[in-house]
Amino acid sequence: MSAPETKRDARARRTSPLLLLAIAAGAALLASGASSCGARPPELVAPTAAPAIAPRASIAQDSAPKEEPRLVPAEAWLRTYLQLFGGLAPLDAQARLRGADGAQIFDDWATYASAIGLPDHRFDLPRGTQTNATMLATFERLGEALCARAVEHDLQGPKGGTPPGPPPLEARVIFAFEAPSPGTKLERASFEPRFDVLHRTFLGYPASLAPTDRTGRFLSLYQDVVARHAAKDAPKSRFTPEQAGWSAVCEGLIRHPEFQLY
Repeated sequence: MSAPETKRDARARRTSPLLLLAIAAGAALLASGASSCGARPPELVAPTAAPAIAPRASIAQDSAPKEEPRLVPAEAWLRTYLQLFGGLAPLDAQARLRGADGAQIFDDWATYASAIGLPDHRFDLPRGTQTNATMLATFERLGEALCARAVEHDLQGPKGGTPPGPPPLEARVIFAFEAPSPGTKLERASFEPRFDVLHRTFLGYPASLAPTDRTGRFLSLYQDVVARHAAKDAPKSRFTPEQAGWSAVCEGLIRHPEFQLY
């Protein structure tokens, strides 16, 4: 005769079916996981492009200027100016601005620096806050000096140099192209690639992307200056007619609003 059933045995007998069910479910999961390890992974379906959303309304873009163009700060202008000379320091650029005849354009950088708006601490002059006629005239004079000395440096070469004549293209600072022979009449096909070099140097992008026919207008400027310098009654100049024409093109670009304003 069996011993009487205790409460513990009765509780174990009642829960044993649930325990068996849990064990069976766990074994099934383990079996399915083991079988899936060797199974081929499901293929990925490439996403399809979303359908285009039809515009409900169109609004015109307001591209009108919101304020007047302003002059480039004097520090930025001088930095660009010195970079055009090959990244020189101010005193080195002053030495390069000395002409072939020994003439010096700038005898005191501080005078010109204060004229374009930079502060002058020697005389306790504050920074210029508004554009004025003296400032614009000084910028133009700096530009004229750059172009005139660049013609002497790039297209003439130093007197008594070895070999004589202009320096090689890699040593030029502005006119990095072969100038035509004296007396050669430049047509648009010959003028355009040379002008594009100057346009990229001063304005930073190809001349063909200009909003107007800028190449044609500067070609007319070049031809007019060459014709005036080649006339019989033309005043004596240190430049040939062609060199004077390239100097005028350079001055036109360095005075361009895209170079001086933003």
